[in-house]
Amino acid sequence: MLKARKQGAQWGKKLKLAAAIGAAALLCGTANIAFAAKTLVFCSEGSPEGFNPQLFTTGTTFDASSVPLYNRLVAFELGTTKIVPALAESWTVSEDGLTYTFKLRKGVKFHSSARFKPSRDFNADDVLFSFNRMADVNHPFHQLATGASFSYFLDMGMDKIVDKVSKLDAYTVVFKLKHPEAPFIANLGMDFASILSAEYADKMKAAGTPEVIDREPVGTGPFQFVSYQKDAVIRYKAFDAYWDGRPKLDNLVFAITPDASVRYAKLKANECQVMAFPKPADIELMKADPAITLLSKEGLNVGYISFNVEKKPFDNKLVRQALNLATDKQTILKTVYQGAGQVAKNPIPPTLWSYDNKIQDYAYDPAKAKALLAKAGYPNGVAVELWYLPVTRPYNPDGKRMAELIQADWAKIGVKATLATYEWTEYLKRSKQGVQQAMMFGWSGDNGDPDNFLATLLGCESVRSGGNTARWCDKNFEALIQKAKLTPKQDERAKLYQQAQAMVHEEAPWIPLAHSLTHTPIRKQVIGFKMSAFALHDFSKVDLGK
Repeated sequence: MLKARKQGAQWGKKLKLAAAIGAAALLCGTANIAFAAKTLVFCSEGSPEGFNPQLFTTGTTFDASSVPLYNRLVAFELGTTKIVPALAESWTVSEDGLTYTFKLRKGVKFHSSARFKPSRDFNADDVLFSFNRMADVNHPFHQLATGASFSYFLDMGMDKIVDKVSKLDAYTVVFKLKHPEAPFIANLGMDFASILSAEYADKMKAAGTPEVIDREPVGTGPFQFVSYQKDAVIRYKAFDAYWDGRPKLDNLVFAITPDASVRYAKLKANECQVMAFPKPADIELMKADPAITLLSKEGLNVGYISFNVEKKPFDNKLVRQALNLATDKQTILKTVYQGAGQVAKNPIPPTLWSYDNKIQDYAYDPAKAKALLAKAGYPNGVAVELWYLPVTRPYNPDGKRMAELIQADWAKIGVKATLATYEWTEYLKRSKQGVQQAMMFGWSGDNGDPDNFLATLLGCESVRSGGNTARWCDKNFEALIQKAKLTPKQDERAKLYQQAQAMVHEEAPWIPLAHSLTHTPIRKQVIGFKMSAFALHDFSKVDLGK
């Protein structure tokens, strides 16, 4: 009996040892598989608002949704603003500029998910669904959760541009416009114009869960959605059946890291291979690091302070002009941007056609500002609230530091600014509701057209949808930008946009602060990454070396 027990104990030890060896082998095998798979980690700067780009307007959200997960009828050649075919192979435009006919690409597959397995390829029904749900208030998928809207579609005035979208056959779609629209094709390359699956929508509606399509993304893009841990990590995997060729990366991970210093530490430690929006103070260190390649590009952007003209004291043009005079932009450029950019005087960047360089900026002049403030009826100053950005953006590397500088500037003329901020999604939500008095914001262009700045950020339609945070609706300005959209010749459009810039300068709904130089640091093993013209991060053609 004792012998049997000893033999049993010895046999038990052998079993445990075998199990341990097996477990170790399994771990090693898994590690080898993980090592063999190409996984790129991107240190992103913030959390997305959601995963349906139709519902949002920020680059942070587009980076996590429209770029990896979806396609549009047309695309921008990576690194440029040149329009190229995407889900549409070709298109024609009628002589009167009112009819656009698109020939769709065949054989394009949709992603699958735990809830949905597509039974067909992309076709015209998906284009009609994607646009009609935004345009038609009676569409079964037009109604959204409280506070949500098709804000970009409305900011662009697309509901007033497109009369009807129809299909001639399964692979031919026709857009009939209400009037000629010069930037129309460029608009269709923008993130809000991403194509969703009509079949997925129908399946979720039949299951009684129509809201799932906006939460659990199914697109045609280079990567498939895997999971999202809020404010921490997003995981994607390569879409094997991607129409433009399977990505070279097997896995893509967004490590959400709001602090730029922490992002840089992770990049140095090879915990991520690409990082978003470095601090200007770290640029020289990155240039000197042999493990890092620093990519740079002149930004198609503008950082600004917007004044809510619906609230006192900013309903008074003289107050707005006074604060333009009271803000030391050169010090902001030197301190916050570390000189990596240029002072802004117009609402569009100098890299964009129609930029009016003849406009004379408000010079930094506290004495003149104080006199103007007194003339406006505030000889003893006034108290205001200034919101500052809670995240790093390509047009603003350090919102809090900038706010502190502006607060000190304004104090010199008797304007007492209380600083406030909110978590990024709350910041955006409140600004759309018009809660703010004065707020820090900015914009990176989405299509290389001046309309994308002037109409989206300062047009009357954008007050309704929330993109116009100044809530400034000027009928004369609106007439100019609407006329420019109807004008086919670029030189004639440019003259109209220059008049519009002069009007913005005079009425001063903003303080244009700076146009930044954008940087993207990548590790040396990253191959084929190109900087986007729109401050986004596209990994569809990226590879990893050793």
